[in-house]
Amino acid sequence: MKIADVSAFYAPHGGGVRVYVEEKLVWAPKLGHDLVVVAPGPETRTEARGPSARIEWIESPPLRVDRRYHFFRGAEAVQALLDRERPDFVEASSPWRTAQIVRWWRGRAPRSLVMHADPIAAYGYRWLGGLATTATIDRLFALPWAYFRNTAEGFDRVVTASESFSARLAAQGLRNIATHAMGVQHGLFSPALRDEALRAELLASCGLPPEGVLLLGIGRLSPEKRWPLVIDAVRAAAQAAPVGLVLIGDGGERERIARKAAGLANVRLPGRVADRKALARMMASGDALIHGCDAETFSIIAAEARASGLPLIVPDRGGAAEHAQASGGITFRSGDAADAARAIGDFVRADRIAAPAFGRTMESHFRELFADYGKLIVSKRPREAAA
Repeated sequence: MKIADVSAFYAPHGGGVRVYVEEKLVWAPKLGHDLVVVAPGPETRTEARGPSARIEWIESPPLRVDRRYHFFRGAEAVQALLDRERPDFVEASSPWRTAQIVRWWRGRAPRSLVMHADPIAAYGYRWLGGLATTATIDRLFALPWAYFRNTAEGFDRVVTASESFSARLAAQGLRNIATHAMGVQHGLFSPALRDEALRAELLASCGLPPEGVLLLGIGRLSPEKRWPLVIDAVRAAAQAAPVGLVLIGDGGERERIARKAAGLANVRLPGRVADRKALARMMASGDALIHGCDAETFSIIAAEARASGLPLIVPDRGGAAEHAQASGGITFRSGDAADAARAIGDFVRADRIAAPAFGRTMESHFRELFADYGKLIVSKRPREAAA
């Protein structure tokens, strides 16, 4: 099977989508498939990833809010590339422009809309969450929901990575939904990587002794991740206990978040850790992962934390919440810094019992996903022949 993934939010220095696509570039060939990732970038070029996987970059303008990312200027270049490639299956990785480009491509291949983002939660719930219930917000966002329903009708499958997100989409009338939970990179994350010397070093960077509590925040520095809320929660919790936060990542909100953390000796922003092995050591050496985003569709970082033996302190909504429920983590009310501080305090005072490590791998995810695509290809052929 030849798969084309039109991936608008893939970038070399991106976050969860980058991790996901990099794994797909490894596993598609291993599982006997050809993969072409179509991505917007600063120039048009081909990046080979072995004999049967590659990235086709299409010259595109940068996003103003984060110039690490680019956006497809229009449909013509992408659709012309799909015409040349003649894939057996096409994925659209974003419900916006990318979805329309893939939906209206004239090729005959079946196609899926892969929901790597939860726009209603990322914007509507974040903007209005303190003023209205999610049900009320969903009613206020009736037009965007209508857009998603209409867009989804142009696809053979809508793919999500969590049951809660699938249920929300189904409740809004989207059809042909399949939940394919993601996983973690095989053999990389493990509690066995815990390094007490590294932990002490990270605590010292926060001005704390080894007896302190080391919280790790990991992810893109962007508004929907709600890092200012996390910093406020850590500031409040630190009044009662020696709590430090090491916030790993980069993005368009870095300056704003740095200003928020200015003057807090117990909060450090070391930037992005590109070395995945080094990141795995850090995750295994922390005391808990804290996350502020309630719009995660799966939360790869929460899965990686679980695989590292790292307890979770996360919002009570979204993909991260599902990981907390499955691993005995602690949740707080979404968007509520005071309740997040309460959750940190509960963690500090709790008797910590190791939860079973998260064992699902990306290999399992891609085996199931590609098998689903194969069935869609077979089921569509008889209909086309009859037509």
